[in-house]
Amino acid sequence: MELIVHNIQGQPTSKKIKLSDEVFGVAPNDHVVYLAVKQFLANQRQGTHKTKDRSEVAYSTRKLLKQKGTGGARHGSRKAGIFVGGGNIHGPKPRDYGFKLNKKTKTLAKNSVLSSKANDNSIKIVEDFTFDAPKTKSYLEILKAFDIADKKSLLIISDNDTNVIMSGRNLPKATVSTTENINTYTLLDTDIILISEAAINKLNQLSK
Repeated sequence: MELIVHNIQGQPTSKKIKLSDEVFGVAPNDHVVYLAVKQFLANQRQGTHKTKDRSEVAYSTRKLLKQKGTGGARHGSRKAGIFVGGGNIHGPKPRDYGFKLNKKTKTLAKNSVLSSKANDNSIKIVEDFTFDAPKTKSYLEILKAFDIADKKSLLIISDNDTNVIMSGRNLPKATVSTTENINTYTLLDTDIILISEAAINKLNQLSK
């Protein structure tokens, strides 16, 4: 597959770039994409939920009544979970929700989404550009030139260009990422993907 390179005014140029079939031409694997998204969302969870058990609540440890002869149940203290204000029984504890995913699996997931986007004509190649300073207005003009200012957009650049990244940071529907930092969830959660010339060369090197 070949795509035309556009300038930042949204106009097509005479240049074309060939997309790697190993990255943009694979058969999408829905289950692998599901696993990659699940891992990404799991890693976002802080896992700081916590309730107090009977050893942590502020109550006396005095035995309420004698062990035998009352005709009722045995109780050790008011800290038991069956009493109001007692400890929580089997409550949540701090934990890490993250899990390991094979590197090749994550690469296949990204390639599956990129292939789907390419088939849907949701990928556009743009000439390499930069800004002298971070300026949201300048980046917004580029989005308007491509008629995607009101859509969820993702710009993939090759290097960590601070001026470009910060220029798109204040736009709620725009995301800017480098080739090293893109993930399956971000690729899925976008309508149009803009890829710079330098970035497309790096993405073409991603193996299946």
